[in-house]
Amino acid sequence: MLRKGITESFGAAVHSLSPSQLTDVVVNRSKRMMLDTLGVGLLGTRTAVFNKALKYSQSFMSYERSSVWGKSELSLPPHYAAFVNGIAVHSMDFDDTWHPATHPSGAVLPALLALTETLPCRPSGLDLLLAFNVGIEVQGRLMRFSTEAYNIPERFHPPSVVGVMGSAAASAKLLALSPAQCAHALAIAASSAGAPLANAATQTKPLHIGNAARRGLEAAQLAQLGLEGNPEILDKNCGFGVYYKDYSPSAMPDSGSGDFKWMLEDQNVAIKRIPAHLGMHWVVDATLAARAKFEEAGENFDLSRIRGVTLRVPPSKYINCPFPTTEHQARHSFQFNCSSALLDNKVTVSSFSEAQINRPALRGLLSKVKVETPEDNTPNFDKMYCEVEIETDQGQTHAARCDTFYGHWRKPLSQEDLVEKFCVNASSVLCTEGVEGVIDMIGNMERVRDSSLLSSYLRMSSSQHQQIYRRRRL
Repeated sequence: MLRKGITESFGAAVHSLSPSQLTDVVVNRSKRMMLDTLGVGLLGTRTAVFNKALKYSQSFMSYERSSVWGKSELSLPPHYAAFVNGIAVHSMDFDDTWHPATHPSGAVLPALLALTETLPCRPSGLDLLLAFNVGIEVQGRLMRFSTEAYNIPERFHPPSVVGVMGSAAASAKLLALSPAQCAHALAIAASSAGAPLANAATQTKPLHIGNAARRGLEAAQLAQLGLEGNPEILDKNCGFGVYYKDYSPSAMPDSGSGDFKWMLEDQNVAIKRIPAHLGMHWVVDATLAARAKFEEAGENFDLSRIRGVTLRVPPSKYINCPFPTTEHQARHSFQFNCSSALLDNKVTVSSFSEAQINRPALRGLLSKVKVETPEDNTPNFDKMYCEVEIETDQGQTHAARCDTFYGHWRKPLSQEDLVEKFCVNASSVLCTEGVEGVIDMIGNMERVRDSSLLSSYLRMSSSQHQQIYRRRRL
């Protein structure tokens, strides 16, 4: 009989335990514990922290609602709108990536847009731009508190660590909190930071972005109500330092001093062309180049002629998935993205469907792929490379290498290609007026009077879009 895994054994015990297994001693002791807990809990309702949390929670019984993107008939309390919209951003691993490694925008923008719809004085487009950049800046600086952050992560998913802090900072800025309240917002958010990397390549990974957006927004709102955290949360190894092995914090320069410079100014972001983990983009570009050399050899591309495929990539366990069975595993599989590119001469959104993943031809090709990790290929998005070598049944080899894929911060997408990506993605949900309205509003954001109208574009029908367009021009 096979021995159960630890998690499996916990699940089985929880399911099977019954009242008959309780002993008299256990019953008596547990009653004492329950009684004591109720007593101290009742006393606790007289404390300031309880009253602040109660006031905050009572707001969810109000009429305060925020938009759910792509759902004209739905609205949610702001923090839940931030949550679900944040999940949507990362649901396909199609969102932007920064270096040191994180997904900077998904944790910040959903929180801000949810907040813009609830404030009595609606923020302008310039207000939104500033708050967004504050959230990005905080993430960029926090990631530079550790050299560990520069590499492909091993323990925590980075957006769950710095994303919630960026969301808190951005939300605090939009709420116009005091310096002390902004510091407390970060301290409160730090207690909601961190998610294990083991949930990568699962449906839970997108929740890391959703939770970051939601918890950061909540942290700022709680700070606004007077809730306090450790004012030295970023100074201590037992504070934010718990998320890094080599934590070395440094002060953020005064914004009015000559020492301040936006991180985003020096470090661009990567905009993905395919909905997969960033490391897959090196693999796909190298594979397509190797495939082209195969075809240039003078014969038709025939999968049956491939004896083996070698990938030379940086070491990273969570994106080394030889035989993925789900879309989330496929998005984190060197082998799958190589095989898909070889088979179809492209990788698209539909490549990760169940039907595509389970194609016999693709499964057969996966069995021919092996992964090597050369010592000089470091797990660092700024330094890594990918080599793909195809060996034929006649002993011929066709190889290609990608050092910088198109879309990387060193080789950014053109504005035309970025807009085309948006149009293809957005038009699957929005009407034409909505797609065009978002493009126009983002393009003119610094001149927009009411940034909350952006959320309306993201969810309304064609006629409603036209009404909003006229209102914004008044």
